[in-house]
Amino acid sequence: MPRHPLQKENDVSSDHPSRVSPRVEDLLARMTLEEKRAQLVGFWVDQGDEVVAPMAGEMQTSTRYEEATAHGIGHLTRVYGTRPVEPLERAEWLWGEQRRLRSETRLGIPAIVHEECLTGLAAWKAATFPTPLAWGAAFDPALVEEMAAVIGRSMRDLGIHQGLAPVLDVVRDPRWGRVDECIGEDPYLVGMLGTAYVRGLQSAGVHATLKHFVGYSASRAGRNHAPVHAGPRELADVLLPPFEMAVRDGGARSVMNSYSEIDGVPVAATAEYLTTLLRDEWGFDGVVVSDYFAVAFLESMHQVAADRAHAAQLAIDAGIDVELPSSDAYEALPELVRAGALDPDVLDRAVARVLMQKEELGLLDADFRTPPVEVDLDSPEHRRIARVLAEESLVLLSNDGTLPLDPRSSGRIALIGPNADSAESLMGCYSFVNHVLAHHEGTPHGIALPTVRAALADTFCDAALVSERGCDVEGDDDSGIAAAVAAAAAADVAVVVVGDRAGLFGRGTVGEGNDVESLELPGLQRRLVEEVCATGTPVILVLLTGRPYAIGWALPPRELDRGAVTGLGATSVHTVGGTDAAGPLPAAVVQGFFPGEEGGVAIASLLSGEISPSGHLPVSLPRSAGAQPYSYLHPTLGGSSDVTSADSDPALPFGHGLTYTTFARTNLESDARVAAGGSFTASVCVRNTGDREGTDLVQLYARDEVATVTRPVAQLLAFERVTLAPGEEAVVHFDVPTQRLAFTGLRGIRIVEPGAITLWVGPSCAERETTASLAIEGAVHEVRPDDPRVARARVDRVAAAPVRAAVAPAV
Repeated sequence: MPRHPLQKENDVSSDHPSRVSPRVEDLLARMTLEEKRAQLVGFWVDQGDEVVAPMAGEMQTSTRYEEATAHGIGHLTRVYGTRPVEPLERAEWLWGEQRRLRSETRLGIPAIVHEECLTGLAAWKAATFPTPLAWGAAFDPALVEEMAAVIGRSMRDLGIHQGLAPVLDVVRDPRWGRVDECIGEDPYLVGMLGTAYVRGLQSAGVHATLKHFVGYSASRAGRNHAPVHAGPRELADVLLPPFEMAVRDGGARSVMNSYSEIDGVPVAATAEYLTTLLRDEWGFDGVVVSDYFAVAFLESMHQVAADRAHAAQLAIDAGIDVELPSSDAYEALPELVRAGALDPDVLDRAVARVLMQKEELGLLDADFRTPPVEVDLDSPEHRRIARVLAEESLVLLSNDGTLPLDPRSSGRIALIGPNADSAESLMGCYSFVNHVLAHHEGTPHGIALPTVRAALADTFCDAALVSERGCDVEGDDDSGIAAAVAAAAAADVAVVVVGDRAGLFGRGTVGEGNDVESLELPGLQRRLVEEVCATGTPVILVLLTGRPYAIGWALPPRELDRGAVTGLGATSVHTVGGTDAAGPLPAAVVQGFFPGEEGGVAIASLLSGEISPSGHLPVSLPRSAGAQPYSYLHPTLGGSSDVTSADSDPALPFGHGLTYTTFARTNLESDARVAAGGSFTASVCVRNTGDREGTDLVQLYARDEVATVTRPVAQLLAFERVTLAPGEEAVVHFDVPTQRLAFTGLRGIRIVEPGAITLWVGPSCAERETTASLAIEGAVHEVRPDDPRVARARVDRVAAAPVRAAVAPAV
């Protein structure tokens, strides 16, 4: 078998599952080729004309359901999540269908039911949580795990066994439409939160599916399905670590392939990734499923297969066990075996994995006698978690002291913008509302979705609230701008809510297939904001988006010492924000990444001061589309410098986020030296120097000063949320394995190299508030499979001391 270019030479491939129970062996021995093929495909029971997957119209399932399931079936595709169906009625049908598979097929094997669950179970009347980019902004793995557990329980109650989440693609270019499905641009952050999601979902007995393995988000120019030209080092050090963490540390039971090609070879036909790396090196023993139609795409889009049968052979040889959503290519598997074109052991290997998954899920013993008679898919517990996560995810980008607003005020508030009274603008592309209900106009949402307008009206009940839309999210109709400007001019404060509308394949401004060439706010929204600001009324700008936009024009200028981070010299001071402003700036800017069903309430709570903002940017806030692709994990020459006139520095850096109080981070101390492959401790003192409670995100960064390959100017090593009362202090201790500083060396092996490391803690990746030095010593350490990958934190609180002086909110 071909060796992955980053794999150690002594790795040995294994062609067969590592464990097969006697029961599975017996079933496998009794199966016909047609029965084996049936276990390796799904059937999309409700597939219609709705566009909810790429090129679904060209891939309509032609086989009748009764024919498709005559020999059994591997998966039932999106039983609840394709159309708005009453959950309990559909559950009764599903239980009956599983009984039929038990009694009317020769071997009596039930089907796995899979659903989308990225922002909650994608079913009518089910809770919708914040989008993954909001999870990243919250930096709270424990809360993400709690969210995933309640999602999993809802799925299990409805007889669903596998969830198509989480997305572990690392953001590489914000122009890509699927950024809202991603967690962030830092692989460690993605891995921590993605692994937490896996643990939560699987704690409920539902198998998580890691996607999209691998490279999908690194497509050229941010285009969906476009070629990927990532080198082996970028793959190993940036794109693969989240998947490895979720497999090794999270025990993920399923993986879905990427649609992409990498250096000319489609992932769906690449054994080096799907077998050699994933199974032989990482030890994954679950099931690999295809992304929808990905096997057929080997013929129709990639053109590496002559026909569907050839595509099936390439995919199953590479390691794709199950074709989803239906049998578009794997129908040919029996004939391929009979013709001698496919090794029967390869077919048996895939079937054994599926049967073992069904055994692990309890399907082989389930009798399906009693369907659920009561289920609450949007319980108070769902909504509590949704609200807390929404609150933690909101990022205060700037504030001149106008926020928080006094909820007791009886003044006049102008509420302006296309997203001010839109429930859809609170949710991502894979929410049921935007993914499915968009095709069913007039169908109620099925859950309570208070908009920003409704939440503000409830919170500021003594104020006069005047609403004007101003303009649409898209388009060039400016007929409403004058009325919006007039409303703002007559108000004491204006809240302008702009941003995205999530959808698929041209139905929206962000989402799958909605890639962009510009990172300006869509339509006339920038003009709306600028004209409202020109009235002189204080403006609170609220962004509800699925990607970061180039809004430097709306932010006050601030100086960052680029030289302090990049090593280019202490005089390398750089101004960000405000450089493209056409007039007065907003008084405050709040970034929300599709905060879900409780997002409107969370925004009202932040504006009123009921909560203090605690979110931080999980992606750099871009300067422009022309500066893309950009990542804070760039080497010195990957950023702005005196040797180029192009400016790629972001408007705001990764990790930035303000609160309604201030924090001082001092006395970073670290072990002076550590052996390569060992762990070191670092501690920092954090004090709330303001006059109200707040939560600080303690961010520990590092720079490898000299290495055998170029290294990033900053790298997140660890993080911890710490809530402190006014005057309260805490000492945060980090236990950090040196493997957090590992990289792929010159021989293609991940190593920890001896050398000088600079550590710092600050309010973002670009600001060194307190620093320390570390020397990694000894021989080069080759990273082993059982090496630790995660930093641990401990917080020691110090009794609150009097606040020395009132400090204005951070700006």
